[in-house]
Amino acid sequence: MDGNSGVIMSIGRILLLFVLIGSWQLAMADPQCPQPRFTGAAPEDFLKMENPVPLNRAVLREAKKIYLGKAEGQGCAICHGSKGDGRGPLADSFDPPPRNFTCARTINDIADGQLFWIVRYGSPDTSMPGHPQLRDTQIWQLVHYLRHLAR
Repeated sequence: MDGNSGVIMSIGRILLLFVLIGSWQLAMADPQCPQPRFTGAAPEDFLKMENPVPLNRAVLREAKKIYLGKAEGQGCAICHGSKGDGRGPLADSFDPPPRNFTCARTINDIADGQLFWIVRYGSPDTSMPGHPQLRDTQIWQLVHYLRHLAR
């Protein structure tokens, strides 16, 4: 075997390793990412809305308190999980299952105003309730936090 054949075989082994690693990653990928959508489009005036709350660490800290239920009332984590993966303590009770916010392919395609509308009014034909007790600013903070979970 000459020197070139050895180099070609080494490159071939490396490429095979990359293919195997890629296949393994696909096999281990979350089958619920992206999740199917069950909520219809928000009214047009909501869809046009953009988050007016500036994104910063303090906003994310406050939103996390709301999400975890450490602010006021029951938090999102009871259904959606403390990590946002849709695996909260009550998750198995619902069909369709709670949204997995860690899936960027699901969350990134949802407009800010759509997320606001769902948090405020809930999602018909799912177990997602509305949260009219939250102030607008709190919902916008949550929109930032949901996007943060998807990173």
